[in-house]
Amino acid sequence: MKKTVSSFKFQVSSLKILTLHAMRYTLYAMLFTLFAVHCSLFTAHADEIKSKAALAMEDSTGRVLFAKNPNLKLPPASTTKLVTAMVVLDRARLNETVTISEMAAEVPSIKGTRFKAGETVTVETLLYAALLRSANGAAFALAEHVAGSEEKFVELMNRKIAAVGASDTKFINATGLPGKGQQITAYDLAKILRHALKYPVIREIIGTREADISTSEGRTISLENTNKLLWSDEGAVGGKTGYTRLARHCFVYAGKREGETVIVAILGAPSRKMLWDEAEQLEGRGFDVIANDGQPVIYFTKADYTKPAGKTASKKKSRAKKSKYAKALAKKKSKKAQAAVAEGRKRKGAEAKKSGKKGEQKSIRAEAFSAHGLFS
Repeated sequence: MKKTVSSFKFQVSSLKILTLHAMRYTLYAMLFTLFAVHCSLFTAHADEIKSKAALAMEDSTGRVLFAKNPNLKLPPASTTKLVTAMVVLDRARLNETVTISEMAAEVPSIKGTRFKAGETVTVETLLYAALLRSANGAAFALAEHVAGSEEKFVELMNRKIAAVGASDTKFINATGLPGKGQQITAYDLAKILRHALKYPVIREIIGTREADISTSEGRTISLENTNKLLWSDEGAVGGKTGYTRLARHCFVYAGKREGETVIVAILGAPSRKMLWDEAEQLEGRGFDVIANDGQPVIYFTKADYTKPAGKTASKKKSRAKKSKYAKALAKKKSKKAQAAVAEGRKRKGAEAKKSGKKGEQKSIRAEAFSAHGLFS
């Protein structure tokens, strides 16, 4: 009898041990499954966003809601003009008049946004041209007006972004045209727009779909905002686009829903269509995190961040070296070319000199456009 009871106790003890082991392995399996699901979701986020860097930020707090490579340094393209506008508004009045210089007239700009040398326009007119249609000549003229030269103006720009807290950003010009050392991050870009929205003039201009501007000579220029979300997003506040062959498609944007504003920053989108799609996707994802009090998603990927799509690195390097406009081109003229021009001027006189100057300016425009393509 004692032997039977002892055997029974042993069987019960063994069963308990087996049950505990089974529960432990079940728990391990559940944890592994949750980890696998998390990893798959994490990977899905990486696969969905094709831009090199992207970020969604809560405007009211500055909290990051979603980010891909938020601190990756990339070219800013024409998103630069938001900082240009802030510096101008800090130091100039809207009704001040600006006379377009020869150099400003030669800066490569999108067709239909060029100003002629000698034309007189207001600061407000130039701001509309720069922010709505990315007129590079307008940005350059504003820089000259405020600081006397673009070089001195850039110093003011870099001081401004330091005050904003954009510590990984550096500007070398007022337009966003390609240049060595010019860089920004998605995180800094979102912070820049967040600060720019505090300027009522900037907020009004970047939220405008279309505008007509005019010069003192009576010439009218019709502008259409490069930000297409102004037509499709009911809660659009405004934003700034950018494009160069090196930077690809860039965009910073703010949208509003139910009293909340989300800022989206995108750098290096492969195409304009993908830029709009990912901007809307990031905006929606940001609002979801706010509404559900969710946790932000931040991740990093490895990629070639410098090679433009469809171009070789050597071509990119060559094109970057050609990134210049009036003043930069003048510095790079060869001594032989200068001697030839001087000889021609002596031989042909003042009339030929004027003609030669026009030909030279035409060459500058053609070479600059060939180097960069369109800017927006």
